[in-house]
Amino acid sequence: MLWVLALGAFALFFYYYLYKPQLHWTERHVKQGPPVPILGENWRNLLGKESMMEMFHRMYNRFKDERYVGVYQMTMPSLMLRDPDLIKQITIKDFDHFVDHRQFAQENVEPIWTKNLFALKGDTWRDMRATLSPTFTSSKMRAMFVLMEKSAQQYVDFYLKKNQKVVDLELKDSFTRFANDVIANCAFGVKVDSLKDPENDFYVNGRTVTNFSGVFQNIKLLLNVLAPKLCSLLGLSLFPDSVTRFFQEMVHDTVKTREEQNIIRPDMINLLMEARKGRLQYDEAPEHKDAGFASVEESDIGKTGPNQKLALTEDEMAAQVLIFFFAGFETISTMMSFMCYELAINPDVQEKLRQEIDDTFEETKGKLTYDILNKMKYMDMVVCESLRKHAPAVAIDRVCTKPYTIQPVLPHEHPVHLKVGDVVWLPIAGIHHNEKYHPNPSKFDPERFSEENKKNIYPYSYIPFGSGPRNCIGSRFALMEVKTLIFHILSKFELTVIDKTTIPLKYSIKQINPAIEGGCWVGFKRRENI
Repeated sequence: MLWVLALGAFALFFYYYLYKPQLHWTERHVKQGPPVPILGENWRNLLGKESMMEMFHRMYNRFKDERYVGVYQMTMPSLMLRDPDLIKQITIKDFDHFVDHRQFAQENVEPIWTKNLFALKGDTWRDMRATLSPTFTSSKMRAMFVLMEKSAQQYVDFYLKKNQKVVDLELKDSFTRFANDVIANCAFGVKVDSLKDPENDFYVNGRTVTNFSGVFQNIKLLLNVLAPKLCSLLGLSLFPDSVTRFFQEMVHDTVKTREEQNIIRPDMINLLMEARKGRLQYDEAPEHKDAGFASVEESDIGKTGPNQKLALTEDEMAAQVLIFFFAGFETISTMMSFMCYELAINPDVQEKLRQEIDDTFEETKGKLTYDILNKMKYMDMVVCESLRKHAPAVAIDRVCTKPYTIQPVLPHEHPVHLKVGDVVWLPIAGIHHNEKYHPNPSKFDPERFSEENKKNIYPYSYIPFGSGPRNCIGSRFALMEVKTLIFHILSKFELTVIDKTTIPLKYSIKQINPAIEGGCWVGFKRRENI
């Protein structure tokens, strides 16, 4: 008798806690795949059978005629938006219903992380966005460009001094070190050379912040997203306390020194200090888009100027620097790695870009400026195509903050009622590879973004930096950094395929962010007469 009761209890447990939750979308007349109990859509990724990129492509392509599909991140149901018009509606027209990102760190465990712009919610996010937006206007980027170019020249000089005909490089590691130097220089005004000094404090702490490789780190991240109360109870931290202290102390010491010695420098700490005092103003015309086609326009939220009531604490300043490190390490180094990989395996594209660089170099007598860099049309085309084919952010989420209904458009659709806390996904990589919007999507073709062709790109089918008021605030900084380094690399080197170059590439199953299995290996071949 006891075994019958036990079996019945197990059956009820299995149905109500493991099986029924994964009928969430079916019960709402939304098409979904067959998720595995507990592991959901993640099971192949967790078992090392597919990369995160492949997982999102699989979910996106499952029902090609649908505007949206139901997916499960382990046990958590999410709605994946496939239709650009629906993406526009939810992220722009009805943005007030989808203001927040999903939280993946707990305040009592990660007090610094939860204060950064990406993690903030509701009105607190609006106030911080309005305060920080003037930091990333063209005038501020123009000032920081000088610091960035010094880091780019330092990077190229390091490999020139090797005096080798071809230098074999794993680009992700190499570019991560460059990105670290840029952040140290442009954020703190500290000159760092992570190629000569590979274990400097900035690099070690930055690497720790962004290290989500390996099964254990992935599981910790998923648990923080899916079981936040459990992680809070267990004190399961994503970042070591030593990293948090490093950023706190660095900001405190830098601010103290600058205030005592009246030091003014065109870097992020100075801009945050100005924002702290309410002195920053948004100083740019709405139509100004000099950073390129991929850059995003700031919404009215960011153009309202700094919130005088929001006096940034040093912890809040440290939090913004921390997210700056996070994005700078991973996103920008990933962008540059894939771009250089494509240039190496597409020598015709590389030659055309090199010619534009050589012409610009000659015209400016080697003195590059922010304005000249952003007038390089083919450079922008190559960057845009790299961001399309290899989006550093595979997908981004939005959390429903007010009850919302997606009204039916297609004959078979029913109203989809979303409640507060429901999650929707913007599948950037999926939509960038949809042949309906980007023909022959596997081909690396910068001509998609020529003056003649880019006007034909369907609105919101190209969103490398997100969409709507909650888009990436640092898109201009990222694009400036990529273009600056590529300019200096190709002025001195040819990018070549070497024995270690993986063709065709295979995405790594060990990384959450896009990465090439075995590393992104390319040769730097010294150009003649250099």
